[in-house]
Amino acid sequence: MLVYTFYENDNRVLRYARALVDRGDQVDVIALRGDDGQPDVEMVDGVNVYRIQHRERNERSKYSYLWRLLKFCLKSSVVLARLHWKHRYDLVHVHNVPDFLVFSAWVPKLTGAAIVLDIHDILPEFFANKFRRPEGSGYVKALKSIEWASARFANHVIISNHLWYDKITGRSVPKERCSVFINHVDLNIFKCRRTRKDGKFIILYHGGLQRHQGLDIAIRAFAKINRQKPAAEFHIYGGGNVKPDLEALVQELGLKDKVFFFEPMPMQKIAQVVADADLGVVAKRADSFGNEAYSTKIMEYMSEGVPVIVSKTRVDSHYFNDSIVRFFESGNEAALAEAMLSLMTDHAAREKLVQNANEFVAYNNWEVRKAEYLQLVDSLICPPRSETALTEPSPVRR
Repeated sequence: MLVYTFYENDNRVLRYARALVDRGDQVDVIALRGDDGQPDVEMVDGVNVYRIQHRERNERSKYSYLWRLLKFCLKSSVVLARLHWKHRYDLVHVHNVPDFLVFSAWVPKLTGAAIVLDIHDILPEFFANKFRRPEGSGYVKALKSIEWASARFANHVIISNHLWYDKITGRSVPKERCSVFINHVDLNIFKCRRTRKDGKFIILYHGGLQRHQGLDIAIRAFAKINRQKPAAEFHIYGGGNVKPDLEALVQELGLKDKVFFFEPMPMQKIAQVVADADLGVVAKRADSFGNEAYSTKIMEYMSEGVPVIVSKTRVDSHYFNDSIVRFFESGNEAALAEAMLSLMTDHAAREKLVQNANEFVAYNNWEVRKAEYLQLVDSLICPPRSETALTEPSPVRR
């Protein structure tokens, strides 16, 4: 697996890798290195993790972001080629962003390995939103061309929600070579019990700090109810390019003793943070990218018994309803403040959301979809076998 992120912090990559290791496959992951003294090479729960480049989430322009991506692509291409000659991978699963990271697998591709491109975020819309570029700009058109070429290079494309499936199969990849795998919650990780007993009411957001996530809206909404609920605090875990702006907003609103920022955490640790929260908030803007970007955080809150307030975007309206989440009008800080105050004061309403959400999670989690992913992997790397071959032991796969 090849991914431009921190392996321990990416729920999607963790799930795939562990599902393969649990059934006996050998899995290597090429990823980023954080600031906490992580070794360059380490085995994590049976997965060999190669950390080849340091990253800080402080990009303020598309050029600095692109430069770091290009460096990672070059390094990963060399490392992957070296590892491939040593291990002869059957399959390379490449996770975007960026789409063109898939070309780092050119050596395994030439020698017969199957290539999967996993599109977590649909890139042209993501960059148009992040860097405020119109959909028809040359930059966005170039990204669509890269998406098309990357999808054609791969043997199979995974897309992360059904809205984007319609979009990407309409412009970049045939339907028969594309599958939808929503970023379902892994109940082997999000299964913690509440441990906090300090009398506070903690509102939580954990994830990327980008404009489309609407954290500025959530902070302004919290400011409206702060005086009415002195025991409430807003905790924000994550990194991203708008973090300095959010910190400045907290100072401007006089909330530095009520709104707290924390660094990203590995999934096992963030699961306990979620379990100890009282209310989750997902305040995405319903513009081009946020309107269609599925948020795994919603089901992570659900799985830990935490009620969640969600902006009414197209994608979240597609998967959820008012019986399991509390919707509010996207971009409306007054409506979000009203939803916060309502759930904070209405224990029965919170419990009803939690009860319905528990039933939803029971039928919509990674255990339900894991077999389909493993079947996809096998269909790409295993040729048809004869009846005699079926009785023989299967080789260990990488």
